[in-house]
Amino acid sequence: MPFTIKSTRCKESAVYKSLYIKEDLVKEIEKIAKENNTSFNNVIISMIEYCLKKNK
Repeated sequence: MPFTIKSTRCKESAVYKSLYIKEDLVKEIEKIAKENNTSFNNVIISMIEYCLKKNK
């Protein structure tokens, strides 16, 4: 199953959490977000969901 960034059209209830992320990772994620015309947050959530599904 290849990694894909999910659509932001289906909003679900969520909670606020903060993370400390290395600068180089932030730059890479911002680049991915820009290339896919989506938000930084959406890329992070898509990555987390992908990893969690893959580990089941």
